[in-house]
Amino acid sequence: MKSFIEYSATTDFPIENLPYGVFTSPKNAQRHIGVAIGEWILDLNTISHLFTGALLKDKQHVFKEEKLNAFMGLTKPHWIEARNTIQKLLDANNTKLKNDNELRQKAFIKQSDATMHMPAEIGDYTDFYSSIHHATNVGIMFRSKENALMPNWKYLPVGYHGRSSSIVISGTSITRPMGQTLPVEGADPHFGPCRLMDFELEMACFIGGPPTALGERITAKQAEDRIFGFVLMNDWSARDIQKWEYIPLGPFTAKNLGTSISPWIVTVEALRPYIVDNYPQDPIPFPYLQHDDKFNFDIKLEVDLKSEKSSVMTTICRSNYRFLYWTAKQQLAQQTITGCNLRPGDLLGSGTISGDTSDSYGSMLELSWKGTKPLRLQNGEERKFLQDGDTVILRGYCVNELGVRIGFGKCEGKLLPALPYKE
Repeated sequence: MKSFIEYSATTDFPIENLPYGVFTSPKNAQRHIGVAIGEWILDLNTISHLFTGALLKDKQHVFKEEKLNAFMGLTKPHWIEARNTIQKLLDANNTKLKNDNELRQKAFIKQSDATMHMPAEIGDYTDFYSSIHHATNVGIMFRSKENALMPNWKYLPVGYHGRSSSIVISGTSITRPMGQTLPVEGADPHFGPCRLMDFELEMACFIGGPPTALGERITAKQAEDRIFGFVLMNDWSARDIQKWEYIPLGPFTAKNLGTSISPWIVTVEALRPYIVDNYPQDPIPFPYLQHDDKFNFDIKLEVDLKSEKSSVMTTICRSNYRFLYWTAKQQLAQQTITGCNLRPGDLLGSGTISGDTSDSYGSMLELSWKGTKPLRLQNGEERKFLQDGDTVILRGYCVNELGVRIGFGKCEGKLLPALPYKE
């Protein structure tokens, strides 16, 4: 399929992708829903009247909202019809939008002229721990090689309930947190700025479909109808605060300081050509976690770090989504096995995605091996953990055998100094 909108072969946003986002622009200060196509945004608010399919002709109002929740709250067939409609409208052989110059002037906005916003109202956010390589590395560091994985790890997707209010869009700066730490084992704790600030390379999926009732479950076999799409995610982490606070209830203030996501939601349908085998699981999961179909993706992931003292980027990590042990379907099944209710716009984070080689580790904790192996940046500086002024940029993309590439754009954030504590 070829679009009448021209774009380069290296764009993240060809007609095969069409991710959803929310933006404002010089044309309109109100937030509009759009899809990315090349260097442009197609404003779905402006062309909502063109969704005339059997399912969406009476649902055109969802494209006039300021968030994606109403559209997410429809069903998978609605999402597929919307995608098919947009692809047809952008097809080079379709003159409906192509030859309507007045509508085209209103409907297309340069991405460089737009400001991106949170794509949905996130009611609840769960962060999982689904990469076996990451979990093993952390276990080796803090326990031993023989006891790297906790006894429950291969039986269920471990997770914790995160803070949805501090999820921010790419480009938002993050302030180094203050908190309690234990610099010396056996001594009294210390209060002050986090010293071991870290990023976490993750991806996250947005939940869709109508809200579920309290007590209702969704098995892994049913879960795909509830997964709207994926974004990049950086779950910023204060490692020294986390080490002191996490026993016995897990992460709290070490994680609530800020979580960055990319602005464009790439749909499952766009990712479908890049499905690969699920990670082998042993032992066989309980039935509610089982699904026979493939739901893992060959998404190449990269992390760049830029010091405030230099304009030079250093790629410090190259990983892949396919390294996740637990699939997004299994994460969702675990979330709801108790009857936990869902709402459209809920977010499930994958957990840090690390590979099996030292250059594929998805955090500074692993890359520097708890600070014992400093990283050297291209400008000559070294890093054990993040320093004030550092900018971290996550990228993700897929490429098939024909060279068709779809991507997620970027997830970027800069670390600011801690604010002084005043009594």
